Amino acid sequence: MRFLIRRVGFFLLTLWACLSLNFFLPRIMPGNPINNIISKLHNVTPAEELAIEHSLGINNKASIWQQYVTYLGNTARGNLGLSYGNGGEPVSELIKQALPWTLGLIGITTILAFIIGTAIGAIAAWRRGSRLDSALPPLFVFTTAIPFFWVGMMLILIFSSILGVLPSYGAYPLGVTPSFSLSFIGQVLQYAILPALTLLITGIGGWVLTMRNTMVTTLTEDYVRMARAKGLSSSRIMVSYAARNAILPNLTGFAMSLGFVVSGAILVEYVFNYPGLGNMLLTAVNNVDYPLMQGLFLIITVCVLVAILLSDIATAILDPRTRTAG
Repeated sequence: MRFLIRRVGFFLLTLWACLSLNFFLPRIMPGNPINNIISKLHNVTPAEELAIEHSLGINNKASIWQQYVTYLGNTARGNLGLSYGNGGEPVSELIKQALPWTLGLIGITTILAFIIGTAIGAIAAWRRGSRLDSALPPLFVFTTAIPFFWVGMMLILIFSSILGVLPSYGAYPLGVTPSFSLSFIGQVLQYAILPALTLLITGIGGWVLTMRNTMVTTLTEDYVRMARAKGLSSSRIMVSYAARNAILPNLTGFAMSLGFVVSGAILVEYVFNYPGLGNMLLTAVNNVDYPLMQGLFLIITVCVLVAILLSDIATAILDPRTRTAG
């Protein structure tokens, strides 16, 4: 119980600090969102400018601290404000529209990369010194170092431009109305193949190398030697003794990866023009859209903190020794 209380307290303190940074950082950035909006219009009178400010919920007469308190209260109620660059549409609605695309693509791909990479790393470490172990580490060091956007552009060149078998951008065909029909789901999956393949190619390597190196060290532990002395099967030793303990350090990294899923892989979504949160975040920064940036950063922060909290709890369950640490 004390372990859980400490972790929840750390979660709340970190969340408050992140909320404060989320409020103050955009306001010290150069640029004025109202001037950015007005520059796209013509012959705007002072009265019309004031009307634009009121329609977007901007109150320049309030002090920075009054705005801060208002921001905390609105955030607690789930009111993330109105977007400056999307016609005053509520930020929460914009996030709801883009979130499923990012979770579906980046979330599933991240989980697959972790599972596949961890399994390959465990097998390579178990067969240390074999041809498999000699070939895999250099290969995945290479794939990990390749930039997302380069892999994406090469896949577009090969499968879209040359072979013409897969679409190169978007999440579904233009003019098609989203629905839960099998035909639409099939189209969505087809459009997700190239961005998902890009993430897998560049993401698996890190998990392979981390798991392999950790498990090589774990295989030298006394409890593994004891399991071998007892005559247990190789598969049981590898899974129940070596892999189970070697995976513990990776859980925090995996939790953070899951937390950052909501931010999307910005470069991948940009290259493939995918309508996820990563692309939306890039657009918000370019438009100096403070409320949208704050809303996206808030979602990212909460997801990362929750993922780390769940990772700590999972680690404590798998390894009771960590409950008394710290």
